[in-house]
Amino acid sequence: MTTLVTGATGFVGSAVVRRLLEAGHEVRVLARPGSDRRNLEGLPVETVEGDLRETGSLGRALHGCRYLFHVAADYRLWCRNPRELYESNVEGTRSLMLAALQAGVERVVHTSSVAVLRLRGDGSIANEESEATLEEMVGHYKRSKFLAEQVVRNLVREQGLPAVIVNPSTPIGPRDIKPTPTGRIIVDAARGRIPAYVDTGLNLAHVDDVATGHLLAFERGRIGRRYILGGENLSLREILELVARLCGRRPPRLRLPHAAVLPVAWISEAWAWLSNGPEPRATVDGLRMARKWMYFSSERAERELGYRSRPAEEAVRDALQWFRARGYC
Repeated sequence: MTTLVTGATGFVGSAVVRRLLEAGHEVRVLARPGSDRRNLEGLPVETVEGDLRETGSLGRALHGCRYLFHVAADYRLWCRNPRELYESNVEGTRSLMLAALQAGVERVVHTSSVAVLRLRGDGSIANEESEATLEEMVGHYKRSKFLAEQVVRNLVREQGLPAVIVNPSTPIGPRDIKPTPTGRIIVDAARGRIPAYVDTGLNLAHVDDVATGHLLAFERGRIGRRYILGGENLSLREILELVARLCGRRPPRLRLPHAAVLPVAWISEAWAWLSNGPEPRATVDGLRMARKWMYFSSERAERELGYRSRPAEEAVRDALQWFRARGYC
């Protein structure tokens, strides 16, 4: 039973590959030419080179596959050409799902995000029924993920796409090569480079628990249904205190209003433009998102899939151990 995994070289995707191999799947991965494949070293997978934006490569990758895990996404809160996000996340998803229908794939797990759900400003906990609108999505990344999920849901309804949707919260843990924006927070906090914080909150989940949730959704999930794969809800202050305690540092005590940090985000983005450098660490969209507490419930996945998540402290500890071993901090 050959299973195609997109995004397999990345943080969540490589964890999903490991879970599938443990479950006995024959795994084929779609990888862009020249992509960083360190997360796949030593794993018995078949690699097909291609790109979500190259429709022809998708049919070749899916040939002979019974199952598909679509984990790939362009995860950037800032980029010079936002159109790239829509080409990969929206049009790439559409092309891949249509190719899966044509190839007769029997089961699809689509990795969406909690970013597509409606949040309130009072710290209320959101669930799968927290439906949002496109107008509520902050920034191009969230809009592109929202539209990508809509593509999948429409194809389930209109063409019988056999897809289950999972919505991971904020994964942390080993193999965060890039690292992700949350991984950068952990690295910077471990290095003592976060002197202050803003009032916001995140739902932290161990990346390996999220990967297990993908497999459970494949095995037990209902077609067309979405499942939040989350962990523990913590304020940013609590996260920074946890990292500091595990690193033997003093946590930051200075709380800044969001308005005070906004000029820093504007300057960071302007410098990234002028210097032709990488994605800035502080982004305007990221700060706008932080105005709402990003708390979520995994109760549906726990009840219907048997999903379980470990304490956030274990996830942070595993992330720190991996980052330290590779010289990030």
